[in-house]
Amino acid sequence: MDISVRTEQIINGHLVTNRQLETLAAVAETGSKTAAARVLGISVPVVHRYIAAIEEAAGSPIATSTPAGTKLNDEGKRILETFVTTELRCSDDHDFTVCCSPVTEDLMMSVLSALKMADVELVISDDEHNIRMMKENLADFAVIDDPLYLFDADEFEGIEIGYMGMVFVDNGPSFIRYRYGAQRVAFMFLDTMDRKYTIESETFSLPELIGSKKSYFVDEFLLLRKGIKMKSAIDPKVLRHAITAIYRKEDKTVNRLVNALQARNIR
Repeated sequence: MDISVRTEQIINGHLVTNRQLETLAAVAETGSKTAAARVLGISVPVVHRYIAAIEEAAGSPIATSTPAGTKLNDEGKRILETFVTTELRCSDDHDFTVCCSPVTEDLMMSVLSALKMADVELVISDDEHNIRMMKENLADFAVIDDPLYLFDADEFEGIEIGYMGMVFVDNGPSFIRYRYGAQRVAFMFLDTMDRKYTIESETFSLPELIGSKKSYFVDEFLLLRKGIKMKSAIDPKVLRHAITAIYRKEDKTVNRLVNALQARNIR
């Protein structure tokens, strides 16, 4: 008897089907609605219709299309992240899976491309989710931004692959918290300074963070990778923290990834 499970999502009370989510994943992977249609064996108008259905459920755009192709925005990435995770949970097996956050996403993609690891599954989420993926045996390798989360991952082996500083944009006592990076380290710094503050909101979106007019912390490395120059209220080195790779045991794949990441000399 052959039993399989397919995943769907309920977004704001609207059903998003497995086929629509598969289409979203294909658009993200190929970077093009036309290419996604070709991969899935459906017409381009159907791809447009599926993406439009997801956007209707989300209540906002989930992708940006230009003559150069289509790229998911933060909302689209969040939906895709949930789809990938639930698909992994429903499968009996999975390819070698790597987790990281948007802070190290470009770095990780560059390393995987350089090593020609096209069969590696890459999941982009926050540290808490990525550690949970490791604990549930859904991931094999994770890059953790915030070293404080390592206390929740002491069953895994780990090695430092670099260091990052954090930019502090000080617009007063009202803060917006970015979902990614060493945020707990940053707010602990404020606590040691006896700084009075309130966290008014949290965001997955870097543009929303930067445009919020509130105070916030963000990893300097992420800004550099995005080509964004920003003045910090303190020297980013004050909030310098380790970036750590965790895994169950050393093997050929793990060693290749660790060596390639350390060679990038993140400082």
